[in-house]
Amino acid sequence: MSATTRRPTNVSLPEALVAEAKALEVNLSRACEEGLAAAVRTARQRRWQAENREAMESWAEPLAKHGLPLARFRTF
Repeated sequence: MSATTRRPTNVSLPEALVAEAKALEVNLSRACEEGLAAAVRTARQRRWQAENREAMESWAEPLAKHGLPLARFRTF
């Protein structure tokens, strides 16, 4: 993770999960940060795909109609 300004945040987690994480010496702050970062990446990707779906489909249209360029030269 990058060295950025930290903001204290309260998070509610299942008690049994926190106890197990502590027993396994899992750094709760780091684990929460990594999980949140992954969720943000996934949400950004989904949003980008939704916002650009029309463009991606239009780019694929000529390929669907005409096939791969130079496909006749493929040997496999």
